[in-house]
Amino acid sequence: MSESTNPRTDARLPRTAMIGVGSMGGAILAGLRAPEVDIERPIVVTTHSQRSADAYAAASDVTAVASETDPEANRAAVRGAQVVVLGVKPWALVDVAREIAADLEPDAIIVSVAAGVPCAAIEAVLPAGTAVVRAMPNTPSTIGLGATGIAGGAAATDAQIALVQRLFATVGEALIVREDQINAVAAVSGSGPAYLYLYAEEMTAAAQRAGFDEAQARLLVQQTIVGSAQLWATSGELPETLRRNVTSPKGTTEQAILVLQQGGLADLFDRALAANVRRSEELERGE
Repeated sequence: MSESTNPRTDARLPRTAMIGVGSMGGAILAGLRAPEVDIERPIVVTTHSQRSADAYAAASDVTAVASETDPEANRAAVRGAQVVVLGVKPWALVDVAREIAADLEPDAIIVSVAAGVPCAAIEAVLPAGTAVVRAMPNTPSTIGLGATGIAGGAAATDAQIALVQRLFATVGEALIVREDQINAVAAVSGSGPAYLYLYAEEMTAAAQRAGFDEAQARLLVQQTIVGSAQLWATSGELPETLRRNVTSPKGTTEQAILVLQQGGLADLFDRALAANVRRSEELERGE
């Protein structure tokens, strides 16, 4: 993996088209529209409904067209774009790639943010030699704190992959990985927020069983998670060090940690991530 890049200091991002701007696509678009991001504007986006396109009617930095009212919207959007982000559902991704294939620029980079669709499946419906890059972002991207894995297909050059990395650095941290690692990225950071929210649910419920009302329990758990994450991010310390700082020998925290470790927490995480990766592999096989 490579280090993430800083969108404020790198060269201008080229003309970009986005096919589909749902929750994740919308987060990426918001990052690209930030004033400090140097990108060729306007960014061209397509939506399904005219109502969604109308939301950008007053924007000077975005041109939005709805496929509902213009059947040629996707094909027109990609003309002249060096980066084309496909933000559609996985089941529709290959069909959309096939739809726009004839209108792509020769040096266009196709970026997929869909799980379960390998680069080869996209490359198969595009002109030979078209660069395809997969990106696996997560939901904190919606507030600029995402973690994204970037993996290039057979024809993508190092420079093209690095360009996509810079694009996703506008919504958080972006790391370059091999494509055979992208399912593991999905298991760790893509699905990771759900694991943390599950922990929050269980801790809140346990706090209530310990005698706190719901509001008190949620406040204690939420602030503990937010504060601990911020402390980790700003301290530069390893999580093991921060954990030990709280865990006094023969103290109360040590007893709780022992219970968690003796319960097989490490094995549980291994099995959970393996199940996640296994399901991604099944989706790639169309199962």
